[in-house]
Amino acid sequence: MKIVTFEWQGTYRLGVAKEQGIIDVLAAFAKIAADPATPVTVQQLLEGGAPALLALQALADRALAPGQDHASYLLEEAQLTLGPCVTAPGKIICVGLNYRRHAEETNAPIPQSPILFNKFSNALAAHGEDVPLPRTSEKVDYEAELAIVIGRKAKYVSRQEALDYVFGYCNANDLSARDLQMRTSQWLLGKTCDKFAPIGPYLVTADEVGNPNDLTIRTLVNGEERQKSNTSDMIFHCDEIISYLSQHMTLEPGDIVLTGTPEGVVLGYPPEKQVYLKDGDVVTVEIEKLGTLTNRMVAE
Repeated sequence: MKIVTFEWQGTYRLGVAKEQGIIDVLAAFAKIAADPATPVTVQQLLEGGAPALLALQALADRALAPGQDHASYLLEEAQLTLGPCVTAPGKIICVGLNYRRHAEETNAPIPQSPILFNKFSNALAAHGEDVPLPRTSEKVDYEAELAIVIGRKAKYVSRQEALDYVFGYCNANDLSARDLQMRTSQWLLGKTCDKFAPIGPYLVTADEVGNPNDLTIRTLVNGEERQKSNTSDMIFHCDEIISYLSQHMTLEPGDIVLTGTPEGVVLGYPPEKQVYLKDGDVVTVEIEKLGTLTNRMVAE
């Protein structure tokens, strides 16, 4: 199932993306006899676990059945302003230097353990949303990443069972102000500027994605392909990342884990060829089965 959030009169509404359009879950719930436990926000869905997902699937199936008044709750995606596909993560955890060829292009040693940093909720942005280029930086870089969204409370889980704790996956762009990032040994300053974590457009459930460790991933800037790889090039794969994190902190439903970026970022070019993002640049992140995430960079 493909989950979206969209703006509606100052709030975020939960939607289910189908070929026919976006099902407005709250509107459909009001029209159709449905399980009272059906989630009507993405956070309710994530916290409700398997029963909530089953109830939502049943509502979506019923909403598209012949004879229903589809017009009252079926919306055109192109007419909607989307929100981040996860709206209130308790944690946004990121893994650095997690693609072998990316580590090589930046002349960094291959990590022996996952390199971790974090972003905060101010960094969230949606598909189609403009991203301000901070006036304090001249070196903003793109980073296409597969994002894991946790669906069950996870603590001390094994690698073998780790993927059972995943709700789904989405595209992410780990935007990075390299001059701020490299100012100190801690990367935080360059990583969590406002709207530096676009995610979406869809949150795709784990069953629909299948193996997260074998997905094509790429970035385009103004239509030019800059990154193209496969998640199989990860040094630490998704199951290993989740298990590792859970040994040190409790993961909660709705937590987001960005899993690293492949080669092709501006930082990996020779200095004389480094052209960082500028006002008007359009960056698209595309991961197999997850749709396309596009944002325009604008001068702050």
